[in-house]
Amino acid sequence: MVAVYRHDIHKARMRGHEHAEESFRGMRVNEQVPLGADRDAALLSRPRGEPERTLDAHESWFRVSLLTGDVASTVEPVGDVGGSLTELISVEDAEELHAAWLDSVVPSLFSESPYYPYTSLKYHTLLAAALLDNYRSGFEFDELFLAVSECDETTGPAVVPHRTVLATPRFAVYVTGEPGDRPAARLGGAPAQSFADVWARLPAVPFDVDGERRWRVLDAQLRRVRSWSTALQFIEEYVAALAPATAGDAAGAGGDGRGA
Repeated sequence: MVAVYRHDIHKARMRGHEHAEESFRGMRVNEQVPLGADRDAALLSRPRGEPERTLDAHESWFRVSLLTGDVASTVEPVGDVGGSLTELISVEDAEELHAAWLDSVVPSLFSESPYYPYTSLKYHTLLAAALLDNYRSGFEFDELFLAVSECDETTGPAVVPHRTVLATPRFAVYVTGEPGDRPAARLGGAPAQSFADVWARLPAVPFDVDGERRWRVLDAQLRRVRSWSTALQFIEEYVAALAPATAGDAAGAGGDGRGA
């Protein structure tokens, strides 16, 4: 589980798999993730086969925001990426690594691939970790659920090690074979760009769509975005902005979801 949080560090260094190094500042990185978890996580967000450029004139590993259309590096200060990566992955305890990734900004600056610039390295990694943890526990992909929960105002989100793939001040999202009493929907028979479909099958969403239009806007957008890492990154940005001041601002965000 430690290795899965270090398996795509080369992408944050703007390098493809063919140029990935086996170590980074004394730590083993870019190792193969077992049980097909990395492959399956990739299929949740990107199509099979040879990649095709989905955004003209964008050739960078820096992610493009589906919320604003801006390149992430122009919004968040990049600073010392190498130092930030070292701090992020140097922890040896797997649960602490998971918590660090949930809170980290640096990996969210990068996409899974320059060909799919709306995708998110941060959420690809968290999805790969969640799948691996579930597979190691004996679950098959078709036994997994997307689950959600609202946050307790005093204690914050209920974080389940490795299986929480998004934690915001308002709600959390899980990929798990053990949803418990949380609202949940099955992922489906095989990994696919299916976030919108799965989200639409949830029996309840973790925010008030009846009381506030800004949350209805978020819900509507999530019923359109098919790429899992893109959708999770969109949620993070939207909630961080406290949902735009006017619903009209958000209603136009993301356009037609190109690359998503």
